[in-house]
Amino acid sequence: MAEKRYFSLRQGNKEVGVFTGSQPRQAALKAANRGYTDIKLRERGTKKIHIFKGSRKQVAAPENAPEWMGAKVWKPNVKKLGIDRLGKLK
Repeated sequence: MAEKRYFSLRQGNKEVGVFTGSQPRQAALKAANRGYTDIKLRERGTKKIHIFKGSRKQVAAPENAPEWMGAKVWKPNVKKLGIDRLGKLK
């Protein structure tokens, strides 16, 4: 199993949230599922910023969904736009 990594969501120069995942895309999908569209994730301890464009749409729940789940669920989608580097960590 891959090791869990922590990615900080940045808006402007502030870090507003933390998402986990083994890859940056996994963390970006979690951010997109919460409604963020311009996603900039910085891995904790590095100077790399992974840039994604995110969206989500409501789709019908799968056939084998449990009873407690609603008829519609949110499905996130992300596209990687590139990687930036920070000059210095704040």
